[in-house]
Amino acid sequence: MRKLIYTLLCLTLTSACLFAQADKRDVRAGNRKFKKDNFKEAEIDYRKAVLKDSLSVAASYNLGSSLYRQQDWDNAGKALEQVKDVAPAGEHAADWHYNSGDVALQKKDYASAVKAFRESLLLNPDDLDAKENYIYAKKMLENQQNGGGGDNQNNNEDQNQDQNQDQNQNQDNQDDQQDQNQDQQDQQDQQDQQQQQQPQEQKISPQQAQQMLQAIQAKEKETQDKVKKEKAEALKSRQKDKNW
Repeated sequence: MRKLIYTLLCLTLTSACLFAQADKRDVRAGNRKFKKDNFKEAEIDYRKAVLKDSLSVAASYNLGSSLYRQQDWDNAGKALEQVKDVAPAGEHAADWHYNSGDVALQKKDYASAVKAFRESLLLNPDDLDAKENYIYAKKMLENQQNGGGGDNQNNNEDQNQDQNQDQNQNQDNQDDQQDQNQDQQDQQDQQDQQQQQQPQEQKISPQQAQQMLQAIQAKEKETQDKVKKEKAEALKSRQKDKNW
């Protein structure tokens, strides 16, 4: 909706330059600068024209347009307000009401905006732009009266979006923690499985250990006896061969 309003404003406000009176040199100078988007310089020329003729609809109307383009909503409204007694009775009354509604929208004065666009439509019922802005201003006024308001509604949407983002972040953190816990559990299970697969050290009883020791000692004695016997036989053989 903002984009639509912005587009409508541009189309209407640029047409403000056509309302200047040909015999007003300051207004004509401001119009030339306005067309070049030199709004600050145009403002100076329009103010000069207003000083010379405070009831000049063209000067005040175009001054309001140049201030609006500089986003100076308060002074733009004051410029239009300066000719409120003469502009509504002139040939450009519908446009004056329309731009007054635009300023009121920017100031979030939705009641005044609804009234201004309604007056513009009464004078020019075929103005589709005025109809669009009238519907928008009326909707915003209803929201404001119901305790919502355009800005509050946007703030609520932002808050809801932030809450959803926080909830999503918390859920992601919980998922990450669950994944980490699952990884740790899988690692522990793997370690337990490896330990189970390792051969268990066979334990023996004291009696079995004693028997094994006795068997080893008997084997050693047998080996020693065999070695002694072989030495004795060898010695005996050498004694037989010895010459006396």
